[in-house]
Amino acid sequence: MKKVAIIGCTGSIGRQTVSVIRRCRDMFSVCCLVAGASADETAALAREFRPAVAAVVAPSSPLPASDGTKFYVGEEGALRALEESGADIAVVACGGFAGLKYSLLALKTGARLALANKETLVCGGDIVMPLGGEIVPVDSEHSAIWQCLGLNRHARFKNIIITASGGPFRDKSFDELEGVTPEQALAHPTWRMGAKITVDSATLLNKGYEVIEAHHLYNADYAAIKTVIQPASIVHSMVEFEDGAILAQMSRPTMELPIQLALTYPRRCDCALQPMDWSRAFSLEFIPLERKRYPMYDLALSCGEAGGILPAVLNAAGEQAVAAFLNKKISFCDIWRVTDAVVQGTPNEPARSYGQLAEADARARSAAEKIISARYNGN
Repeated sequence: MKKVAIIGCTGSIGRQTVSVIRRCRDMFSVCCLVAGASADETAALAREFRPAVAAVVAPSSPLPASDGTKFYVGEEGALRALEESGADIAVVACGGFAGLKYSLLALKTGARLALANKETLVCGGDIVMPLGGEIVPVDSEHSAIWQCLGLNRHARFKNIIITASGGPFRDKSFDELEGVTPEQALAHPTWRMGAKITVDSATLLNKGYEVIEAHHLYNADYAAIKTVIQPASIVHSMVEFEDGAILAQMSRPTMELPIQLALTYPRRCDCALQPMDWSRAFSLEFIPLERKRYPMYDLALSCGEAGGILPAVLNAAGEQAVAAFLNKKISFCDIWRVTDAVVQGTPNEPARSYGQLAEADARARSAAEKIISARYNGN
């Protein structure tokens, strides 16, 4: 029986992790729940699973009286809950830069890090990877690569091929996207995710992040990481080997498969996945991804190749720009304009510590807000 901490328990990945644990109650118990704001949902999960500790960073309502679960409030309380939980596996599924702190702590406590938070490696790969420890990917693309490598992140390969659905605007040029609404950007053709990651999928920033993650997770040169559009989201990623063989991981689009494998590894178990119907004809289309056609993807790769603090700056400015777009303060294309302006205005330096990255994150958010206010609100 493995003890699992779920960081971001009320988000999309967190809820699906809960679903996996409900199906595998003979294998896992929940020892820690951490949520951003939803006190009621966290309390309901605490009543169901009776973890030793739980925390809500910024409760949207008063926390109820605990029934065998010690509740904490605030980020420091949430980190304390994770540290006290004695987790064997920490699923870090919260969004944003905050996830880096939980990932660092999980590795320092010796827990298996089931990583769904992109910012951990995008922003902090240079300080996370030297810690060692067990990191297993939860993102569908990185789980697919891991599976193709025989569940061994250190296996040899020639090239990694990351697939992308292309999002809802794959047939449009950048100039055609100026009038895109938040509602249109959130209408992803194959995946149901949180608002931020869905917009990042529409700009393909998300795919750029996955390239940076692959660089860190698999010690891959950027030249050995390719991206191709696979609209059906059936092939989740591929690995090419020295002899020319290419292995692909395929399944219907679902996050429960990679979540469950991150928990049960090295064992595979039934995850109630709808099987492919081989009695019906279907085809798999692959479309080359033109880097310069997707400026957010191009910017992400440029920041990843430059390294240092620039990926953290990219992430922070991108978060502020996406929030402004969702609040209808700026246009869809302005997401790139704002983010690029912040990145270009930031001198790079090597990434050495969490504190340094946190400072870079704060400066980038402030710079993005100033640009949004001055350039787009007339202030």
